[in-house]
Amino acid sequence: MVVFWKSVEVEGNDGETEEHLIANAYFVFNTAQVDGFDGKIGKGEPTIADLSEDQRIGSAEQFFANTGSIERHGGNRAFYTHASDFIQMPDFAQFQDAQSYYSVLAHEHTHWTGAKARLDRHFGARFGDDAYAFEELVAELGAAYLCATLGLSNEPRYDHAAYIASWLRVLKNDKKATFTAASKAQAAIDYLQGLQVSENRMAA
Repeated sequence: MVVFWKSVEVEGNDGETEEHLIANAYFVFNTAQVDGFDGKIGKGEPTIADLSEDQRIGSAEQFFANTGSIERHGGNRAFYTHASDFIQMPDFAQFQDAQSYYSVLAHEHTHWTGAKARLDRHFGARFGDDAYAFEELVAELGAAYLCATLGLSNEPRYDHAAYIASWLRVLKNDKKATFTAASKAQAAIDYLQGLQVSENRMAA
């Protein structure tokens, strides 16, 4: 079963517009169950699963380069700063492997999309003191979506344990928080993928 999510905007009790998700489920076959299917889609182009790990890593590097984000390297922390609008990453060599590096970079790029000049993502009074924890949840979901798109594994972050309690508190206090976080994360990935389209058109 696969689920198709459609976003619908509705006005909440506080007057703010909220995004609600409507789910439609469909049952599909795995490609391995389809006789005569060679694993190619469209005009014989390979899927991300057909690419080698090196090719997927190269594709991820190009993907993030196409966003136009400012990345700086050094230190031992990964973060995005709104004030100066740049992503700080530890040096590549400090990560266990390339997949770990790009999963963290995907997390930080999800944060990057929330800047005022981009998606202007904010949560208002609805989440109050939990807004920071909720943004981290959005970034984690965004990283998971993006890594799946790029064919990379989403490695657990070193700070996950510290965030879990705050995520659970948010989800316990707001039953719709999961849907809101998923919607915001998908909007972030759509934005990043839109930059790929723009970049490709410019190159053409």
